[in-house]
Amino acid sequence: MRIILVAALALTPMFAKDNEPAKRLVEASAVFSEIMAAPDKGIPEDLLANAHCIVIVPNLKTGAFLVGGKYGKGYLSCRNISGIGWSAPGTVRIEGGSVGFQIGGSTTDLIMLVMTKRGAEKLIESKFTLGGEGSVAAGPVGRTATAQTDAQMHAEILSWSRSQGLFAGLALEGATLRQDLDDNATLYGKKLENKQIVTTRVRTPKSAVKLIALLNRYSPRERTNAAPSTK
Repeated sequence: MRIILVAALALTPMFAKDNEPAKRLVEASAVFSEIMAAPDKGIPEDLLANAHCIVIVPNLKTGAFLVGGKYGKGYLSCRNISGIGWSAPGTVRIEGGSVGFQIGGSTTDLIMLVMTKRGAEKLIESKFTLGGEGSVAAGPVGRTATAQTDAQMHAEILSWSRSQGLFAGLALEGATLRQDLDDNATLYGKKLENKQIVTTRVRTPKSAVKLIALLNRYSPRERTNAAPSTK
């Protein structure tokens, strides 16, 4: 009996780790749902309609900016090639970044929209540096994008953060996005590359169904008449 108990205790952390990607998907779904449901304070719907990809990082540890360590994990999803619907999610982790982002040990929810084809192609590579390989601007807040500046209109990526109930645009420079093959293996049963997941119609895992359903609800079809997306 004692041997069985010891073995069970040893396996508990392993099972918990295996469940982390699925739990994080639930958190990502909640973040997106809450932000889009906020009246006049969410992401402009026309920007979402023009976006090629979206990145959602729930509970990003902002204090880690000071030491440059790994501080956040999340997901990316891109439009299907047909322009209708969203792909199964690939996992990402964020490292580094500017110390000006936020100082302290609080957590922040991060959302990024990739507005150009070139930005989307770079995003799904194994490594992508924000501001270095793609221009990033703080996104406007509200149901319309009429308050966009010139920088926002021409940026490849627009980003927002939500901390302590405050939702605002965020200029995130220097952070590195990397795919997480271990988390992909947990979700899909093998170490799939993000590029394969978002471009070959890999089946959406059960734990990601809610998130993809929300994306399809708020933006089922990509708007094809947006000039910036043809870059």
